[in-house]
Amino acid sequence: MGVEITFSGNYFWLDSWVLANILQLGTQSFCDRFITYQIDPCHRLYDQMTLAARSVPANIAEGASRHDTSRETEMRLTDVGRGSLRELQGDYFNYILRYGQFWSNKSEAYRMLMGTDLDKPAYTDDFLHDVGEHIRSQKQKFDIFLENPDPVYCANALMYLCQRITFIVRGQLNYQLEQFKVQGGFKENMTQERLKAKTVQDQAQGAPLCPKCGAPMVRCTASTGTFQGKQFWGCSNYRRTGCTGRFNIKS
Repeated sequence: MGVEITFSGNYFWLDSWVLANILQLGTQSFCDRFITYQIDPCHRLYDQMTLAARSVPANIAEGASRHDTSRETEMRLTDVGRGSLRELQGDYFNYILRYGQFWSNKSEAYRMLMGTDLDKPAYTDDFLHDVGEHIRSQKQKFDIFLENPDPVYCANALMYLCQRITFIVRGQLNYQLEQFKVQGGFKENMTQERLKAKTVQDQAQGAPLCPKCGAPMVRCTASTGTFQGKQFWGCSNYRRTGCTGRFNIKS
């Protein structure tokens, strides 16, 4: 597996990222309208909710941007986004506990919200403009829920939108894990690239073939034991298959 570092803007096409931006816009509107100084005199709840809502698209995007250089970091950041979703969902849950009734998952409003689908983006070379307009047009589909004048209605819609995005993000994490199992991580692939380059270099210097498996050998340096610091020819398949073929290099 070769190493290639590219600009990873793939998150612009992710439903999770688009919905997370809709969630952030909906949360900002909710807090501006309903988290007043009467119920939040220190403004802490307002700050916590808007920051949690910001964290979701930010971490999905940042995780995707690390796809080429650290699959582990990609998964960790995606999971941070999932944690922020749980935090925000809990805030809406508490608001409904205090001020109203929860939707049933058999209610018409719940089924309408969960059944509202996103359009597939059609971006052109006017990229950022198109991304912004796509998010804005998709949010309009949810405005019947998110811009409703009833705060409890809005809180229910936003709570279940958190749940919907959490389900999608969980699928992303599973997919990222399967990719890691098959393709490995950046560090592993960099090691393979270095080994390939070293094998070519050592072959040009007359490296022998492995007496056990016939693969090209590479120049190595013993890091422990009696011969610590001494060089020897080691099988290039050692990391891949565990082959222990070797030749000593005479001074």
